Amino acid sequence: MKRRRTAGVCLALGLALGVSMVPAGSLTVEAAEVIATVSGTVRKGTTSDLLLLATSDGNMEIKLDSGTDTSGCKLLLPDRKISVSVSHGSDGYLHAVTVKSGVQAGDVSVDSSKTAVVTGTIKEKSTGDILYLDTSNGEMELKLDSSTDMSGCKVLVTDKTYTVTCARGSDAYMHAIRISDAAYGSSSGTGSVPLSGMTPSPDGTVSESTTWVSGTVTKNTKSDLLCLAMGNEEMEIRLDAMTDSRNGIMAMPGRMFSVAVYRGGDAYMHAANVMGAKSSMIPVHIDTSAPSTVTGTVSSKSTENMLYIHTSNGDMELKLDALGSASGFKILVQGQKVSVSCARGDDAYMHALGITAIQ
Repeated sequence: MKRRRTAGVCLALGLALGVSMVPAGSLTVEAAEVIATVSGTVRKGTTSDLLLLATSDGNMEIKLDSGTDTSGCKLLLPDRKISVSVSHGSDGYLHAVTVKSGVQAGDVSVDSSKTAVVTGTIKEKSTGDILYLDTSNGEMELKLDSSTDMSGCKVLVTDKTYTVTCARGSDAYMHAIRISDAAYGSSSGTGSVPLSGMTPSPDGTVSESTTWVSGTVTKNTKSDLLCLAMGNEEMEIRLDAMTDSRNGIMAMPGRMFSVAVYRGGDAYMHAANVMGAKSSMIPVHIDTSAPSTVTGTVSSKSTENMLYIHTSNGDMELKLDALGSASGFKILVQGQKVSVSCARGDDAYMHALGITAIQ
């Protein structure tokens, strides 16, 4: 048995090292039986289509395709230990049949009734059970569990953007509940508390096919027009009655937004769903028995977690974790005049209960 296993590994390695000799072309990959199962660590440079694996017999290049079963391990980050069963494709490459890992999550309860949705890129220091996400509001540390839903992405690799729904666990960590490629995120705003006055439409749906785009908000953005910088181009996206902006209301210059867009009958691109980076906050008690109302203009420092406004009595900062209503706007831009109903929490912060745009 030992000789047969060694022969299988050597065969797989030999096939991998011979890939460079195969001419590039559009060849069909046929399904084949597993010829070997190899173990090793993920190397830097791995992508969602090509696994770079360091084994005791040398380095291997293994293709990941639509037929690869990654349900046993989707976190392909540098130094991650995995095992891969491979087959030989007619394109000369080894193809991964299954990818598995022995990492198991602990028994921790997660409060999924209070979730947050964040968008960011995975950092290289992420490990088998800890995901470090670089968002526009800073770095987030998220735990991965065996129950984490990754059906919205093939694999997780560094330097790629993902949308993560997360919630606080009994171990005080934020846990990833659902992860999907940012380009294919859900347009339903899953996990967010609905804000009265901000439903996208009477039935909450957009019939047109949508495509997700991500970019940085520019200074040309207006209350009804979201402008995103994407590379060397700027995309103009209309906001209308169908737009669901509950997950992205603070359109400040420099903030990263992900938007589900579709082409309208007016030839403009329209937003079906808008999402900004938001991190979860620890729940606190808020005394809503005697709320106050303040009026001011929105500051460019505002984020999805915190509203900063300039008032006649000075600057105020209000947490947005208890926001229950919003009216008169789809997004807030710098300088927008607003009226805010707020109350103090036992964390000494003022918390916004409702926001109304003043025209």
